[in-house]
Amino acid sequence: MSESLKNKTVKGVFWSSIERFSVQGVQFIIQIIIARILLPSDYGLIGMLTIFLAVSQSLIDSGFSNALIRKQNCSDTDYSTVFYFNIIVGILLYGVLYILAPFIASFYRTSELINITRVVAITLFINSLTVVQRAKLTRNVDFKTQTKASLTAAIVSGIIAIIMAYSHYGVWALVIQSVLNGLITMILLWILSKWIPRNVFSRQSFKEMFSFGSKLLVSGLIDTLYRNLFTLIIGKQFNKADLGYYTRADQFAQLPSSNLTGIFGRVTYPILSTLQNDDKRLEEVYRKYLRLSAFGIFPLMTGLAALASPLIILLLTEKWAGVVILLQIICFSYMWYPIHAINLNLLQVKGRSDLFLRLEIMKKGIGIAMLFITVPIGINAMCIGSIATSIIALIINTHYTGKLINVDFLKQMKDLFPILLYALSMYLVISFSIKWIESDVIKLIVGFSIGVFYYFLIAYFTNSPELKAFYSLIYEYNNKLNNK
Repeated sequence: MSESLKNKTVKGVFWSSIERFSVQGVQFIIQIIIARILLPSDYGLIGMLTIFLAVSQSLIDSGFSNALIRKQNCSDTDYSTVFYFNIIVGILLYGVLYILAPFIASFYRTSELINITRVVAITLFINSLTVVQRAKLTRNVDFKTQTKASLTAAIVSGIIAIIMAYSHYGVWALVIQSVLNGLITMILLWILSKWIPRNVFSRQSFKEMFSFGSKLLVSGLIDTLYRNLFTLIIGKQFNKADLGYYTRADQFAQLPSSNLTGIFGRVTYPILSTLQNDDKRLEEVYRKYLRLSAFGIFPLMTGLAALASPLIILLLTEKWAGVVILLQIICFSYMWYPIHAINLNLLQVKGRSDLFLRLEIMKKGIGIAMLFITVPIGINAMCIGSIATSIIALIINTHYTGKLINVDFLKQMKDLFPILLYALSMYLVISFSIKWIESDVIKLIVGFSIGVFYYFLIAYFTNSPELKAFYSLIYEYNNKLNNK
């Protein structure tokens, strides 16, 4: 990896990690405090709206964010065109959800959802005002600025939500937290990014980016609909408490998985885009990114699965015990998400948004079939089905990326298999080591310590190149700090 790419990677990964884990860490702690006060059914109410909000957010982005990041020479006209388009979409979507609120409440047979929907949907318009600022900062691999905005918003909105929860506002503590978080983030991004839209809208610019971004839009909508079908079906077929258990399990699993996916995805996409015309170099850097992401995510997810029971009982109390088995299953599905993300990034880097869309339709068709097969069996079966779907999707993704730069499924599995063995053996070691311990606190301490020690020990004795690369990135960043 060249020095310029290494420096970009180190800086990007560091600040993207800081933003993701600091913000998510703060939100995680806040959610634990709130969850100990509120009931699973309160979280179930918010979970019922997830699919509507997520689909709307996908429409707001419209794939233009990635189009802006990928474009070699972006002008102020391009940025301004996307900005004004997003505002219009944000207003329209809020209006649609405002009108649909009674129908959503009727679908779930829960009248409380009318006002909740109309208030929480305000975040859609707020978020439409930040798409360009985020794309511009991501394009420059500037996650430091995004960290400042996101972390401040998470802390302020979280404190207010905790106060409201203690004051017996129930689900409204979660609603206000969501709106305030978006509002504060938007204000700070405008101030810190120092970008102001020009009074211009270019049809040519819009057509150019929409031709690429529209396919990503449809792909994103398909993915969003599929991922949120779980909450829709659970909310409809089961009770609010069950949906509350699922959303908490999903949140715990997403803390490591989605954050590492976001970190590597946001950093690798702009960097790989600079190599889009050099297949040999692109393959080399791409494979290194795959191995590094697996080296980080595999042990995190298997370790979380092994320690799920003491973690949930200790943090959320016994009333949330229903989360444990769901979390353990979901971890083995989510552990592949960063690998999916980097594979899909390659399709975008090579300008194959058409192939991206085709694959999404194919994979989600398989996933939906699996979902409807497992629904009658129960929530646990639905989650187990997601593991099988994730593996099938990986095979499909790697088949097509293999055609683009000759890194097919077998080659990727050959790279990742040793890391997978490290992580699975670590899971067994942790599970065995805490089996006869009664205290949840001691289980966490012993299990975590043994897991970390074992993982790095086995990586060291097998001369893992990923361990060396991991140390190299840390060394490079420390040198950079010391030379300042």
